[in-house]
Amino acid sequence: MKKYILALDQGTSSSRAIIFDHDGTPCAVSQKEFTQYFPQPGLVEHDPEEIWSSQYSVMKEVIEKSGVSAQEIAAVGITNQRETTIVWDAETGKPIHNAIVWQDRRTSEYCDSLKALGLTEKVRDKTGLLIDAYFSGTKIRWILENVDGARDLARQGRLRFGTVDSWLIWKLTDGRVHCTDVSNASRTMLFNIHTLRWDDELLNLLGIPASMMPQVRSSSEVYGSCELLGGVPVAGAAGDQQAALFGQMCTDPGEVKNTYGTGCFLLMNSGSKAIKSENQLLTTIAWKIGDRVDYALEGSVFVAGSIVQWLRDGLGIIKSSSEIEALASQVPDSGGVCLVPALTGLGAPYWDPYAKGTVTGITRGTTAAHIARAALEGIAFETMDVVDAMRKDAGVALRSLKVDGGASRNNLMMQFQADILGTDVVRPVVTETTALGAAYLAGLAVGFWASLDELKMQWRAERVFHPEASPECVTAAVNGWKDAVSRTLTKKAE
Repeated sequence: MKKYILALDQGTSSSRAIIFDHDGTPCAVSQKEFTQYFPQPGLVEHDPEEIWSSQYSVMKEVIEKSGVSAQEIAAVGITNQRETTIVWDAETGKPIHNAIVWQDRRTSEYCDSLKALGLTEKVRDKTGLLIDAYFSGTKIRWILENVDGARDLARQGRLRFGTVDSWLIWKLTDGRVHCTDVSNASRTMLFNIHTLRWDDELLNLLGIPASMMPQVRSSSEVYGSCELLGGVPVAGAAGDQQAALFGQMCTDPGEVKNTYGTGCFLLMNSGSKAIKSENQLLTTIAWKIGDRVDYALEGSVFVAGSIVQWLRDGLGIIKSSSEIEALASQVPDSGGVCLVPALTGLGAPYWDPYAKGTVTGITRGTTAAHIARAALEGIAFETMDVVDAMRKDAGVALRSLKVDGGASRNNLMMQFQADILGTDVVRPVVTETTALGAAYLAGLAVGFWASLDELKMQWRAERVFHPEASPECVTAAVNGWKDAVSRTLTKKAE
């Protein structure tokens, strides 16, 4: 009877549900966008109740659309936008504030104060992370400091913190289970990635009671049952980028994937070794299956697909995101225009939270097509910067780059990516790798799939983009990009 896995993919701009069969093929997809709140420049929020209602809605819808009954679903797997912070009252089940999204920069100045105390290396040694507003820890502190009555509720032991996976698990299990997995825990700036425990010193530093924190579990095990689906086990969870790494079957050290979503996230599997980056990358937990923990090096680019949303909503040069490739294809190159998509600061390897987006090289001859092309190239250049840092840290050349996410379907950008990297860019048949990774983790936990070897047999390439551009063209383009970045970086970040 058990023929399918249901994956819940809770992203930054939409909630999705996908049903996969035993071959790892998507059978049905349902998706719903939800509201983005921008209370002030640099602040980004979501309504946790809307996150849940949209996720519940697509979960029901995909089951109806597919014709699959709950009895045929072996397990539910969850993957989620990471670092986004939700705090709720365990007695009422209600959030005490909007979710503070990973892109939000409101705690940048507080992070600067932590750096000024000389805590950078201590935090890095314990968590693998740099001190930055990106991560959940300082967001939790902000909620406790700024929401009326929050400190009192925390002292009473009533508050619960969760990244989005924890919130969904709580809701799916009707408040019976408060847990997270190691991959999400490793993104909070509060979790020791070597001991696999919440770090008391860091919790105390930020004034966060340990009673708020979820239990940390492996990425592939039964957490509880979903009564909304008649008791189907909730059996796997991973942050979206780690789930995509798993869905791409980058299970051997040195294998690399890049997800082109709202942001861009490049991960390299480093196996059982937690590599300490010397080039401003993050060390993170990829997943834990059974007793084995796999680590990864990560470079996070804050703005990728969201620059295309800005061209649509802010600049109005396209009516839908899907029009970007056709517009950019109207010109053979960007005409010397460079666009640095620093709409919410610059992530790896620069870590400049104060940077603002920059466009250079505009002339009277610049058209909307040149701007569109420069935006796509800017995403590829950001990826190139992270790849260069990763090469230095790992000491190995990049054999190929596996790609996924919405923008990976943009052939123009993928070809440009291959050209400036000088390496093959490989797009899989199933580009829903984030949801697929969550499905795989859940399926392994309940025996739906027997082993990693069985899963590796399922991965197939749909297209390989080989480098085609001349070295001279690549050098000129890269130099233009570096010049534009130098104009974007602020003195504040130094």
